[in-house]
Amino acid sequence: MFVLVEMVDTVRIPPWQFQRKLNDSIAEELNKKLANKVVYNVGLCICLFDITKLEDAYVFPGDGASHTKVHFRYVVFHPFLDEILIGKIKGCSPEGVHVSLGFFHDILIPPESLQQPAKFDEAEQVWVWEYETEEGAHDLYMDTGEEIRFRVVDESFVDTSPTGPSSADATASSEELPKKEAPYTLVGSISEPGLGLLSWWTSN
Repeated sequence: MFVLVEMVDTVRIPPWQFQRKLNDSIAEELNKKLANKVVYNVGLCICLFDITKLEDAYVFPGDGASHTKVHFRYVVFHPFLDEILIGKIKGCSPEGVHVSLGFFHDILIPPESLQQPAKFDEAEQVWVWEYETEEGAHDLYMDTGEEIRFRVVDESFVDTSPTGPSSADATASSEELPKKEAPYTLVGSISEPGLGLLSWWTSN
């Protein structure tokens, strides 16, 4: 679920932080810049693990701050495909079951990846597994807040870096707001034995 990623960045330290230890100032600046941010094709950055190398620091004309090239390792949330995770159901919609891990919320289990047969209850706004038994079908509801075990089957990164306005945007209505996309999403599946709500598989 978590990996260590080697990164390189140039860190700017303002003059009023010169009295502090350089490593402490750099660690603070790196966490300000990266913590809780998604790096494209890398994952969700959590926190600095360690600093492996500091190159020479430079002060440029007209800027009293120091600029140091830093080699470091960062803890990143990036589960591998087919990894089994446990989260909580954040909500349900016709698009599928939305799952949260507490610190990461952009996880979707689409309808075709649910335990089958499944149906969406419009009144309750929940997905239901119609579990077949010898006594007939039992409806097992996927309620909000329930813990769910799922397999990661796909991931998607979207480059959300700001871009300049295009000619098409200039002619569009200023009232139209662009749709906000999540920079990093996971797609899950529970369509196999042992996956789904933990309460389904609890032995008596």
